Parts: sequence; C-alpha cells; structure tokens
Amino acid sequence: MFNNVTIVGVGLISGSFALALKQNGLAKNIIGVSRTQTSLQTALQLGIIDEALPLEEAVKKSNLIYVAIPVDATLTIMQQIMDMLSPNQIVVDAGSTKYALCNLLQKHPNRKQFVATHPMWGTEYSGPMAAIKNAFVGSTCVICEKNESDTNTLQTIENVYKTLGMHLVYMDAQSHDTHAAYVSHISHITSFALANTVLEKEKQENAIFELAAGGFASTVRLAKSSPAMWTPIFLQNKQNILEVLNEHISQLQKFKTALENNDAQQLQTLMQHANTIGRILK
Repeated sequence: MFNNVTIVGVGLISGSFALALKQNGLAKNIIGVSRTQTSLQTALQLGIIDEALPLEEAVKKSNLIYVAIPVDATLTIMQQIMDMLSPNQIVVDAGSTKYALCNLLQKHPNRKQFVATHPMWGTEYSGPMAAIKNAFVGSTCVICEKNESDTNTLQTIENVYKTLGMHLVYMDAQSHDTHAAYVSHISHITSFALANTVLEKEKQENAIFELAAGGFASTVRLAKSSPAMWTPIFLQNKQNILEVLNEHISQLQKFKTALENNDAQQLQTLMQHANTIGRILK
C-alpha cells in the first residue's frame, strides 16, 4: 500500500485510477494537483482526492506520482517532476502517446523511477465528474520501454494494474504510437469528421435527434471527446495518424467509386472483407 499518492490532473483517467486505488486498498491518501481550482474542489467533494496541494509539495509528500493530463502539458510537467524525485519514489504517466515522452526522459538521471503506461480505457467524458469505479477491470494497459525502468519499480506498477483488473501488454514507445494510431486515434478523427459532416448537411438539429438510431449514436459517441485532450495527441502522433488517415480515405474512396458505378458486387465484397474483423474483435 502507498501512504501518499499524487494524481496530476483530476479528470477521467486519474480520477478513476484514484478511486480504484482506494477501492482495492492500495492507497491511504490521495493528493490532487490541477491548474483548475474548480476541478480540485469537485474532486474533493466527490471523494476522489483527500487533499489538494501545489505540485512541488505534492511530489515531496508522495510515494507514487500518477500523471494523466494532455500529452503536450505532460512533457513539461514530467520534466519538472523527474527533477524533484528522491530515491524510491515512482512516477507513472497514462498518456495516449508514448514516443515523445520516452524520448525526452531517456537520459534523465532518474529515468529508472519512471514507468511509461497507457491504460487502454476511456469514455467520451472528461473532468472529475466523469471518474467512475471499476473503470479498468477487463481492459488492457500498455507498458512501454519496460527495460528502462527499475525492476522493482516496474513490478510494483505491474502489480497495481493487475490488482485493478487489467491485462498487461509490453511494447516499445514507437510501436505503441503506431498501433494507437490504428486502434484509437483514427477512430476519434473519424467520429469528429462524421459529426461535422452531419452537422454541416443537416441544419435542422431536431431531425438528427429524431432519426438517429443506435448505430449513428455509437459511431459519433467519440465526437463528444475533449478537443483540449485530443488536439495534442493528434499533433504528437501526426506521422502515424496521417499514414492511417490516407489509408482510411482510400477505403472511403472505394465505397464512393462502387456507389458511383452502381457496383453491387464491389460493395458486397468491401463489406464482406470488413466483416472478417469479427475474428479479431468478438
């Protein structure tokens, strides 16, 4: 058990992580750090954190520091935190991109005390009000560059995530960002784009709400995600996302061409090929 855990950011991921630590008896005291006082007050009221402190005070007091903020801000904050560390403190991040951060910290003298992780769980909501219990059960957590972390430090964080009910996957940071572009980042771009398409063409919003069925609602669900969080993700992982986006545009063009040519066979072939993803996603 950790006596004191600091969560930097008190939103969906960090808030849910804090609730899970308490629920599983892994932390006695949770300290919250945020640039937004309103978020800290809400997190206190909801029982997500036990106290709120400035970053330096919180780090000095903590055994574990968990950083879950937009990935551009993470680069600056993590550098500050790593410079403050005393021996035996552990730092973990939960960002959706890993290469830029791992590259930044590669030669830091306290690098062994850092574990780069990405819990592959989330919703379209943000802020402390979005935090929920049992959030991570059954989900996957990616741990990157595990050989760069101290063995005992790594094992401690592995045990934490396993206790929270997560399945662990290991890969290098660059591979993570490539795979994340395919399974997560392109999904968000597609959802944002589809929402904008419908909003542009359908000026009568009531018609959207009246006709929207489950398929449409589930497809555009991610369009409600926070732009403040996703803009830096897209920019940090730009090259991988552009590669996937070009392929996605190519696939859309195939459907467009088939429709223009009234080619029922090609439409069926495209959809049958897409159906094979059911072998992977069950």
